[in-house]
Amino acid sequence: MNGIKILVVDDEENIRFLFKEELEEEGYQVELASNGFEAIDKVKGTKFDVIVMDIKMPGMDGIQALNEIKNMIKEQPVILCSAYGEFKQDFSSWISDAYVVKSADTGELKQTIKNILNI
Repeated sequence: MNGIKILVVDDEENIRFLFKEELEEEGYQVELASNGFEAIDKVKGTKFDVIVMDIKMPGMDGIQALNEIKNMIKEQPVILCSAYGEFKQDFSSWISDAYVVKSADTGELKQTIKNILNI
């Protein structure tokens, strides 16, 4: 997975580091952001192959950040990742490229990233 950059956006530090560790084991380069504002700043300065973003975050939630990012870079792949399954039915989450229910088992997330990247 040489050179593939992933941005993980989550307000929970333990989730950010779990995802970072798991994705780096797969060979990805991983950057972290703790909220939507930070994610938007990082996207302005770096090209990411995939963004994995939590929905419920203080300040700017994942749906708002998703909209901002898609307005800047329409083709940017974004995976929404939430512990709350009901957001999958929320119309505002449909512009994401995928939706994964947050779990300590990162198997579904890893497979979803591979599907988006066609690897």
